[in-house]
Parts: sequence; structure tokens; C-alpha cells
Amino acid sequence: MTVLAIDLGGTNMRAAPVGPAGEPRFGDQGSAPKSRDEFVSRLRMLIDRYEATRLGIGIPGLARGTVATWVPNLGYLDGLDLAEAFPGMSIALGNDAQFALLAEASAGVARGRRDALLLSIGTGIGSAVLAGGRIVRGSKGAACSFGWACADAGDPGDPRNGWLERHASGTALDSAAKALGLSGGTALITAVRGGSREAHDAIARAMSLLGTALSGAVGLLDPEVVVIAGGVAAEMDLLAPMIASALDRQLPPHLRGIAIRAGEFGPRAGLMGAAIAGRQGIDWGEIDG
Repeated sequence: MTVLAIDLGGTNMRAAPVGPAGEPRFGDQGSAPKSRDEFVSRLRMLIDRYEATRLGIGIPGLARGTVATWVPNLGYLDGLDLAEAFPGMSIALGNDAQFALLAEASAGVARGRRDALLLSIGTGIGSAVLAGGRIVRGSKGAACSFGWACADAGDPGDPRNGWLERHASGTALDSAAKALGLSGGTALITAVRGGSREAHDAIARAMSLLGTALSGAVGLLDPEVVVIAGGVAAEMDLLAPMIASALDRQLPPHLRGIAIRAGEFGPRAGLMGAAIAGRQGIDWGEIDG
């Protein structure tokens, strides 16, 4: 059995065979395919190169079984059934945030936990939930799409970006930075660390909205830990207290004080999760141990 792990993003695609210890060993990285034909052709080449019999594929969108149902930035994948495209292969297809949580719960910062919530904060906000030792996928593969959480009854909505994404994602931080004359979110963080009150207030507002919305998820799910992945994970020493303050303000005493941790695998989490899912097969998502 040879597992090939694929981490497909809106911009890049990474692939690696899985070694005996269960981790991706080495592999290929390049730009994301521009069409369905290119995607299928590249995967066939990789399958042949590594003599793979099992695939674990994480995508930046929704999957149902072996079918990619909605991938906003790679629309050519919508409706593609991987089992039909690669007959005879074992296919584990899933959302990239779900795969990242699978990795963190199996061998990372959430190891040993049975209930956890992951937020991947980058261009948008991806999310995933571990409940009772299993990744929750939902009836359409869309469970726990936390970027769509809303704490504003008057918001008119948007068909492509949820309320929380529009207020607390990396893109939202970029917009807040540019309103202050800064180049983007990284510069905004640097300004906060340098003592800028304006920059601090902009970040604090976004993190307060994130914590407020997060309180609903914590109240519903009672996770043991919240894992933060994506571009802001390296800044948790600064951001976690801001999130926690708003989170605790909206929760009863018995739910306060939940741990907020940066993911251990960083940008490798999706590929690591794809490797684990690939070994498990179509019914992936169970946490061992």
C-alpha cells in the first residue's frame, strides 16, 4: 500500500508519498492546475511516479464522499468524482481545514483530545470540528463552516464570503491596515508590536468580533482546545488574549478559560492530514489513540 498525499490550494499544489512512519516524506510543489484536464493529468503522473494505490486529497472547498462539490477558487473541480477519474484507487477527499485538524488531533497540538475546534485564518476563515474523537463532516461536507458565523442581525450577507470572514480574516486585516496607510496585515501586526494605538485598536476590534462569534461555537460544542492555523498562527502571543477576552465575556463560568493554541504543523498540516486520511480511506476522520 502506497499513499500519495495531495494538498491543493487556490494558488499552489503540494504532493508527497507517505513514508513508513506515516508522514509525507518529500515531494512536489508547484502552482495549482488551471483546468480539470491539467489536474487529472498531473495526478495520474504522480500516481505512476510513486506507484500509489491510495490517495488523500485536501481541497479548499467542500467534498461529499469522493466528489468535489464546491471549490470557489478552483471551479473546474466542481462535480468531479475522483473515484471515476481514478478507478481502482482508494480515495480520501476532504476539506483542507478538516485535514489540518485531523493532523493536529492525531499528532499535533490537539493530540490526546477528543473534542477540538480549528480555525484556519488566512485569505478567508476555514474551520473544522473534532467531536468525540471524529472529524465532523455533515450531510454535505460543509459542517462547521465557521467563516459564515454572524453576530450582526442587520448584515445584508454575501454569497461568497461570510460575515466573520469579512471582519476577522487575513483579508479583513489587510483592509484595516490599508485604512491606516499600512501595506497589509503583517505591517499592522508590526505596528501593534511597535506600540501604535491605532493599529492595536484595529486588531483588537477584529479579534473581539472573532471571539464573540467563537463563543457560540464553544457553547454549542464544548471543545477542549481551539487550534489556530493559517497566516496568523505565529502571532498568537499577541492575538490569543484579545480573542479570549471577548470569548469569555460571552460564556458562562464553566465554559471559560478554553485553551487557544497555534497549530503545531503550520503550513504542513494539510499535507499531513491528507496522508492520514489517505491511509484511512473514504471513511476517513477517526482519531487513533
